[in-house]
Amino acid sequence: MLRTLKISDNKLNECSGYDASVLVYVAPDENERRYLVEQLKIDEHTLASSLDPDEPSRLEFEPEHIAMILKRPKHYAAQDEFAFKVLSAGTFLFADRLVIVIAEDAPLFEGKIFNRVTSILDVSLKLIYRAISNFVEHLKVINHISGELEQQINVSMGNKYLLNLFTLEKSLVYYLNAVHSNSALINRLKSSSPKIPFTQENLEFLDDISIENTQCLNQIEIFSQVLASLMDARASIISNNLNIRIKALTILTIVIMLPTLVVSIFSMNVTIPLRHDSPLSFWVIFFVALMSALITGILWWRKKW
Repeated sequence: MLRTLKISDNKLNECSGYDASVLVYVAPDENERRYLVEQLKIDEHTLASSLDPDEPSRLEFEPEHIAMILKRPKHYAAQDEFAFKVLSAGTFLFADRLVIVIAEDAPLFEGKIFNRVTSILDVSLKLIYRAISNFVEHLKVINHISGELEQQINVSMGNKYLLNLFTLEKSLVYYLNAVHSNSALINRLKSSSPKIPFTQENLEFLDDISIENTQCLNQIEIFSQVLASLMDARASIISNNLNIRIKALTILTIVIMLPTLVVSIFSMNVTIPLRHDSPLSFWVIFFVALMSALITGILWWRKKW
């Protein structure tokens, strides 16, 4: 799928393909890939890297364009089951156009940061900034989800919520690797500034991007360390909850067992007290059974077993 946009009035607006300066290819088909490789001279390996979620971020200089592979978070959906994944995006900067290749449709140009764009180079830098903002937003969601899972774990005896936390921890590892990879891309952009026609405003914005990415990286590291360090404690909570339930069931079993024992003894076909018919026989046996249960319960409570 192809989206075409152009910069007008310092904003990105949808337009026809003839005067487009920004082209977004979403999961390009075979014909679109052939056009990108043969007509725009995009390296086939670099194009494949744009669609590969495991490809690290990088910057490459080609004769007719500059290629950047950027990491960004995948849009989270309920069916992902607490797994936050990472995607790659390829941006190819030509003299007169910017080509973006992504594997899944996503709102690339949302947010007030795109309310003022001056050039396709400005758009490419703001795409990096927006990807960092998406990571930060997902971190807030992960923090909120982990808090809810912790509350569930406090009363849970199963492994369901603990496994969900493990999935979140695994997601943070992927995020940490992706943001660290983006950091290498940003540093490469700064060191290669003489080769790229950056304006002074672009260079200042690139410094802001570097700061935001470093802060995001630190946040992910802190969240990951906290989640990993508390995982053993939460596993112990589940084990302790299970022990408490087993203890309660053991007490209940003993309390029920003693009255059963009393009634069973008086039901034996041997010479026992109250063997002759008496109007109080039933109530005497019932009272003895009840008292055995009460005494056992009181003793358990007093001893705090």
